Amino acid sequence: MAHSMTKAELVSKIAGKAGITKAQANDALTAATEAIGAALLEGKKTTLPGFGTFSVSERAARTGRNPQTGKSIRIPASTGVRFSASSTLKDALN
Repeated sequence: MAHSMTKAELVSKIAGKAGITKAQANDALTAATEAIGAALLEGKKTTLPGFGTFSVSERAARTGRNPQTGKSIRIPASTGVRFSASSTLKDALN
C-alpha cells in the first residue's frame, strides 16, 4: 500500500525544491489552498496547468436504497469538490 504524504512532508519538499524555509513553504501552501478554497466557494474553477483542475460538482436529489433493509430512502442534493487530473499528470503516472 502506498504511503500518504502528510502536510509536513509536502512543506519539506516545497521548501527544498524552492530553496526557501519550511515556514515560508508552509505559508505559501496555506495561501494556495485558501485561494483555491475561496475560488470554489465562489463557484469558480481553478486550473493548475500540468497538474489539474478543481471545480464544484452539484449532485441532484435522488432516491436510493438502504442496502441493509432494502427500503427506498431520499438522498438530498449536495455539493462537492471535483478534481480532474491534467493529461500531463495522467501521462506521468502511466
